[in-house]
Amino acid sequence: MGNSLQELHGSAGQSIWVDYLGRDLLGSGELKRLIEEDSISGVTSNPSIFRKAISGSALYDDMFRARLDQGVVDERELFFSLAIEDVGAAADLLLPVYEKSGGTDGYVSIEVSPDLAHETDATIEEARRIFRELGRKNILIKVPGTSAGIPAIEQLISEGVNVNVTLLFSTVRYEEIAWAFVQGLERRAQAGEPVDHIFSVASFFISRVDTLVDRLLSEKIEAEGDSQEELKAMLGQAAVANAKVAWLKYKPIFEGDRFASLAVKGASPQRLLWASTSTKNPDYSDIKYVEELIAPATINTLPAETIAAFADHGNPRVSIDEGLDEAAALFDRLAAAGVDIEQAAKQLEDEGVKAFSDDFFALLEEITRKREALLAGA
Repeated sequence: MGNSLQELHGSAGQSIWVDYLGRDLLGSGELKRLIEEDSISGVTSNPSIFRKAISGSALYDDMFRARLDQGVVDERELFFSLAIEDVGAAADLLLPVYEKSGGTDGYVSIEVSPDLAHETDATIEEARRIFRELGRKNILIKVPGTSAGIPAIEQLISEGVNVNVTLLFSTVRYEEIAWAFVQGLERRAQAGEPVDHIFSVASFFISRVDTLVDRLLSEKIEAEGDSQEELKAMLGQAAVANAKVAWLKYKPIFEGDRFASLAVKGASPQRLLWASTSTKNPDYSDIKYVEELIAPATINTLPAETIAAFADHGNPRVSIDEGLDEAAALFDRLAAAGVDIEQAAKQLEDEGVKAFSDDFFALLEEITRKREALLAGA
């Protein structure tokens, strides 16, 4: 199963991280197998993923009982203590990958509470605490790429906290967070602190862009018969184009003179990471958002089913440079059709923050129910 995945990581230079973490993945040995056989080199998690892992599962009952016996009863504290244990175990498994890559791979991500997405100071405080509690080099703290997240990213990077900037949809916002990363490194260097062990990724969400833009285009196709063919030609194009425009913005930032002064001190670029890359539309290839976004030094996070699909029928060739001019021009074509990509990105950011926050509170409710059942001796 591992050949095409190994080629993707080896000859194409793209890292594949698994977009799931739970006691089942760890306890079964599956994560260890993915690392050793399929070149999986990182793990991402978020409250939605943990809710999926914990909900209806007895795998966490012993851990819950142990925390309750220690007097931990607050649902948030219970959640983070369980999450930190899983994240720490995954990071330990990935430590050889981290060391072999020189610190440019082998990371596990854990997210700050999603309800802090618009609170800069609270995000910084919680990110510091989680990073300190985990106490490992190969940890990334997920910070939403909201306007409030930008100063948090700069501050955390300046303090030496590794950051995964999540929920990115806008290429304009991407430039802001990339420069926040650079400015954080510059502040750190000016303070005489090392920059050679700081790592960050910028997580661009992919499939949700097509889901929204395709819906907007479909509404116009129904209403505007004369321009149907032009509108139909843009279906399923926006998500990949958006990512390719981000790739075009990445290169001058991290190949330019300003970052070069940090690179000589050992700084690594903030890597682009493609997230939400499982295909939502059954009319599209099940590996569309893998095959069309293969780029050296980038990362793609995939759920287990997409990993298996690519291993079965994926073509691990570098594809990022194909159609770059057309990708940049697509935004103008969409605008002419009445679809503003930045407005769509803002809507997706708002929806993403709400969805993660809703899942987080639903998870806390489930933890509360489990806590009460265990305390009652059920």
